[in-house]
Amino acid sequence: MNFTKFKPSGWIVLFFALLLMFFVPGIMAQTSDIITPGRVNDLTRSGKDILIKAENCRILLQAYGPKLIRVRVSRDEFKPDLSYAVILKPSGTFTKLRKSDTEWTIGTDSLYILVDRKTASLSFRDLDGNTLCEDYTPFPVTWQGTSVTSYKKLAPGEKFIGLGEKTGPLDRRGNAYVNWNSDVPSYPSNQDPLYVTIPFYMGIHEHLVYGIFLDNSYRTRFDFAASSDDLYSDFSADNGELNYYFFGSGSVPAILRDYTSLTGRMSLPPYWSMGYQQCRWSYYPESEVLRIAETFREKKLPCDVIYLDIHYMDAYKIFTWNKERFPQPESMIRKLKDSGFHLVTIVDPGIKVEKGYPAYEEGIKNDLFIKYPDHSLYTGSVWPGRCHFPDFTNPMTREWWGTKFAALTDPGVEGFWNDMNEPSAWGQHIPDILQFNLDGKGGTMAGCHNIYALEMSRSTFEGTKKLMNGRRPLILSRAGYAGIQRYSALWTGDNAATEEHLIMGTRLVNDLGLSGVSFVGSDVGGFMGDPTKELFARWMSIGVFTPFYRGHSEYNSRNHEPWAFGEDIEALSRNCLNLRYQLLPYLYSAFYLSAQNGMPVSRSLAIGNTFDEKIYWRIYQNEFMFGDYFLVAPVTSDKQVCKVYLPAGEWYRFSSGEKYKGNTEVTVDAPIENLPVFVHGPAIIPMQSVIQNTAQKPSPVLEIHIYNGPEKTTFTYYEDDGLTYNDEKGEFCKRFISFDPDKKSIIFSKKEGSFPSKFSTLRLIFHDFGDLMGIKVDGEMKTLKLSGKNARFVDVGFEDKEISVDF
Repeated sequence: MNFTKFKPSGWIVLFFALLLMFFVPGIMAQTSDIITPGRVNDLTRSGKDILIKAENCRILLQAYGPKLIRVRVSRDEFKPDLSYAVILKPSGTFTKLRKSDTEWTIGTDSLYILVDRKTASLSFRDLDGNTLCEDYTPFPVTWQGTSVTSYKKLAPGEKFIGLGEKTGPLDRRGNAYVNWNSDVPSYPSNQDPLYVTIPFYMGIHEHLVYGIFLDNSYRTRFDFAASSDDLYSDFSADNGELNYYFFGSGSVPAILRDYTSLTGRMSLPPYWSMGYQQCRWSYYPESEVLRIAETFREKKLPCDVIYLDIHYMDAYKIFTWNKERFPQPESMIRKLKDSGFHLVTIVDPGIKVEKGYPAYEEGIKNDLFIKYPDHSLYTGSVWPGRCHFPDFTNPMTREWWGTKFAALTDPGVEGFWNDMNEPSAWGQHIPDILQFNLDGKGGTMAGCHNIYALEMSRSTFEGTKKLMNGRRPLILSRAGYAGIQRYSALWTGDNAATEEHLIMGTRLVNDLGLSGVSFVGSDVGGFMGDPTKELFARWMSIGVFTPFYRGHSEYNSRNHEPWAFGEDIEALSRNCLNLRYQLLPYLYSAFYLSAQNGMPVSRSLAIGNTFDEKIYWRIYQNEFMFGDYFLVAPVTSDKQVCKVYLPAGEWYRFSSGEKYKGNTEVTVDAPIENLPVFVHGPAIIPMQSVIQNTAQKPSPVLEIHIYNGPEKTTFTYYEDDGLTYNDEKGEFCKRFISFDPDKKSIIFSKKEGSFPSKFSTLRLIFHDFGDLMGIKVDGEMKTLKLSGKNARFVDVGFEDKEISVDF
């Protein structure tokens, strides 16, 4: 047929016209399934808040502070909301409100928000007019079914950091992530998701920093320009409101302060939890536990904690003891305490379905378990077999759960290890339709899965705190959500005994620090598999500079205790443990600051060197600061040298005192016995004598190592009893130690608090002060003595008054 000569008859034209009439609207409806906000119809004040009414949604802006803005976006009327993460109440006000033909301008004393009247897109700007973050105008927010997504325009060269426990590089740019707490043993280096959900990140561009926290506990996704041709980044939730907080404080430390003000900060954990901790799946029977403890003491390997895994229980039933393996737990724990050990026991959420088992019977009687929509109880299989699971979003469950720990606290257990709380069950999938109380508001597993571990940890912390009569418990959790730092330490799950996991673990610890969680660590030696002796030794050395320092191994692995790899590795491990305990005054002071302002103990270099491009290079991205002054360069055990980047400033190799200039890349020796660790000058580092456990009193001499440098620095020194909450009543010892190179002075402020220091003498050790031979202490001349290469020292009384040192 010659189509060029073909002319459709009238009926054919009519047929196609009717076809288009019926089918094109269907096609258009499918396109319109993707909904955007549309034009702004109205903007009004609602009390202290701003309510924006657009064609297809409502937007509510709340000022939680001058630089902290909450954004709620919903297609319907706003419902009363509930957050298990946020504890702060809005306290700010919008002081400026201005309208033009194209936009509304809303302002606090420190930020401006521009609202595009045509698209309802938001732009956050500082007082200088710099754009911190702005919506992607073509589609600022979209809805597709129940899913909601926020799109943010990419700034030139923008980087992204944070998002908690995520594999991948320090700079998240070019990667996408899912938040759904998951049990993933021996996870590969690209595994996502992992155990913990913290939907908080910071954007960095053009010497500007902002933060965003998406408080939505459904499955969420973050795409940092992984596949958008560098047009935008986006974050989404499967259901619920678009509910996020914008942080505009302008620096990483300030945003961390504001984020942890919003979601809470940890209270100081027990001092003993900063010592070394020994764990295995599993130590049993009682005689084996005591043998492990005795071996640590005999070999003079400092240690404070021993763990009991699932085999201490009767048939894996929580809140029980196996009477054959542990016939007298109270007597065993007393013997451990006499040797300076504290006991931590594992607790899983699954309650065995068994008639006569008290926890089961009480849960049934009081309606405390998760249910299906037809009100039948959900049953999943874990260690005890068929189990029901407590609903920790029910206040009655939380209260009941806390009381059950008397079975552990009464014999003397002081630490509680929450495991399998993603929640996890054999088969790995727990139905999304399961019903939750959600503090009376009602919810499903789809929205409660990611907060399950948070509320379990909360219930454990609050319950054991009540039972322990004013003593601090240690709570440890495998999973969590934003705000977990208020209740629990974290560890990075079931890692593997590989070089890859050694390095990956340091990055996970630092990323969790960037997300508000300070008390965190990875299992030393690797949980799954068997490390070489060199790998174990290297892991022990990195563990010294990790907030949570625990060795752990799985059931069928070889022994992983520090003496299990031969005398040479035992000696290296002893050196590592000795150093950790010498550094406890420095470490505990860092924990105190973390509890005060949210600054993590283990810090990515992005915190203090945010705009230094080299810290994001893959070769250097794993370096981190431990407290204010130590820079640690993790290196695998198969390398004897490594390349290190030292940011701006002056640096000293901790092991030798060798001095380096900053802003340089250096190649340094890294033998197995000498991890590359550097001290930033100037520095003030308090250290004590070697002790075998934290109950042992150190020498009365507190060493204050002062490293020279061209700038001022101040260290906050802190002590309390480390066991109780009496610090909240003023029973602490706090002093500010200030170094001023221009005035050539060191000032110890007058002591704050009523707690008497355990130290009576200060040994001031001066590093790299040239030919300095004497100093004046409160006007009295003191002669320095030689203390190693390039160091000299003098002893002075550690009095409560201000102490002035001139050099």
